[in-house]
Amino acid sequence: MLNRRFLAAQIFALMLATPAFAQAPVAYRVSFPDLAHRSMEVEATFPDVGTGTVHIFMSRTSPGRYALHEFAKNVYDVAALDGAGHALDARRVHPYQWDVTSGDGTVRIRYTVYGDRVDGTYLAIDTTHVHLNMPAALMWADGLENRPIRVTFELPPARHWRVATQLHATSNPQVFTAANLQYLMDSPAELGAFTMRTFEEGGRTFRIALHEAGEEAGRDADQFASDVQKIVKQEGAVYGEFPAYEPGYYTFLSDYLPWANGDGMEHRNSTVMTFRGSLEDPRQRVQILNTVAHEFFHGWNVERIRPRGLEPFDFEHLNMSGDMWLAEGVTSYYQTVFMQRAGLSTIEETAQAYQGAINAVTFDPGRLVRTAQQMSRMAPFVDGGAPIDRTNWANTVISYYTWGDAIGLALDLSLRERTHGRVTLDDYMRVMWQAYGKPGGPAEGLVGHPYTIDEARQVLGKVAGDQAFADHFFAQYVQGHDVADYKTLLAPAGLVLRTAHPGQAWIGNVRLDYSNAGAAIEALVPTGSPIYNAGLEQDDTVVSIDGRRLDSEQALSAVLANHKPGDHVTAEAIRRGGERVRVTITLAADPRLEVVPIEHAGGSLTEAQQAFRRSWLGSH
Repeated sequence: MLNRRFLAAQIFALMLATPAFAQAPVAYRVSFPDLAHRSMEVEATFPDVGTGTVHIFMSRTSPGRYALHEFAKNVYDVAALDGAGHALDARRVHPYQWDVTSGDGTVRIRYTVYGDRVDGTYLAIDTTHVHLNMPAALMWADGLENRPIRVTFELPPARHWRVATQLHATSNPQVFTAANLQYLMDSPAELGAFTMRTFEEGGRTFRIALHEAGEEAGRDADQFASDVQKIVKQEGAVYGEFPAYEPGYYTFLSDYLPWANGDGMEHRNSTVMTFRGSLEDPRQRVQILNTVAHEFFHGWNVERIRPRGLEPFDFEHLNMSGDMWLAEGVTSYYQTVFMQRAGLSTIEETAQAYQGAINAVTFDPGRLVRTAQQMSRMAPFVDGGAPIDRTNWANTVISYYTWGDAIGLALDLSLRERTHGRVTLDDYMRVMWQAYGKPGGPAEGLVGHPYTIDEARQVLGKVAGDQAFADHFFAQYVQGHDVADYKTLLAPAGLVLRTAHPGQAWIGNVRLDYSNAGAAIEALVPTGSPIYNAGLEQDDTVVSIDGRRLDSEQALSAVLANHKPGDHVTAEAIRRGGERVRVTITLAADPRLEVVPIEHAGGSLTEAQQAFRRSWLGSH
């Protein structure tokens, strides 16, 4: 419903002679009288709405997420007033919608909202800070989507808090503005006594608002800012420029706290990064920097180079796109590239990262069920996390992040191989930026020319100088079920793709719990695996194999060590309903692969391989 209304409003606004800034702005006042109990109060004023019924909504979705989150569940004490302060009736007609009839042309809504989850989707309030995702906090009115907006944060007194956000600043450090609802909802805010670091790169200003816990908070801020700048520089080199960030800067909102949930969420001129850990731990810092590399790349790819299915964003229903493999998955491919180019990871770590994606698309049974394009359309189901009902997703779904990662690897290496390094995936992304991202949109926060999958395919043909190649690549790997020849593609870079456990017998990639008698199958059994073909499934218990009681992982390893692929072994099992069965398992060879630098695989890196690796993964 919002998509249709919003598009109509855009067209109507462009036809009007009176500019949008002449309209009375929507105003929000956000206060925090009860930080200890993790709630905040909001007053939203909608002026010049006439005397009819105004439909007030709490968002059900959030930019960058593709599932329903029903933020109204944490809203209570809702009251409606007119401009003079007289009470109005707020009729809750849907779980997320209130209808209010105004008598004097103004509707004010007051309510309380609870929030206690630090991540990129929800709202977190406590005595140390407020982490505010706008859809989880602010109601909005139907028909006013193009109104300018003013947000006032009433900061707790005597706490020395400040505000970091991509909303536009004013002369008052507690007051911010947005041009329209789309921009507002895509503008998270961090309120607190955070550490701030700023750097310049490529003619743009970048800010890091770093919130940590403990006495050592902020101690690693300088090193973190230096590492972030290395990533920013490498990503800017792909496109040759940075976007024109509307507020005049880009902000990294970084919450690294013991009670945070690991997450990253892109926004137009900022990103939210949360992690249950610390910059002090080198291993955790690598994880955090991987998130930086992923989310910052979205400033081009998805925020501006945007699939048509995601534009404009629908806060009432769900957006669905078949291009998430490109928007999210290719971004995942690049995060590994940028960590290497920035000198923040080793060639061994890079090889291992791509190893996971290659194994997934090669062996996961979901590849034969859905294409990458079809898998992208599963985002509304899988993005919300694990459902309470059981699904067979383990056998029918591969993450579009993972599949797109593998596609990005195949496409980049294919382009480099067929053009002797003259054309790369960097060139493709740069042309996509020039054609679809850089031209801008009709209003702040909107993309003027979101792309279709056919347009993405045509751009590849243009960049590669061969439309037949582009058509074939999309048909095979994006809209088909084929797997690229990664062994051949990786060889010019001096990376060896080989069987990880050659000659080893294998029952399948099955998760077993040995805490009770026997080995209980904890998760869905992969389609086509030896144990699947034997007729065993989740919740069954394997009591013994080949006459040996299965009471530990070591016991299973010992059985498999005495056999070779192709051998038949007898297993005794108890099905979920209690039936005791005897089945035959035909052991297979463990198919899983590993990616190893040739210099660690008994070979020597040639000069040509060194040059290829430098061109691909060296600093740009």
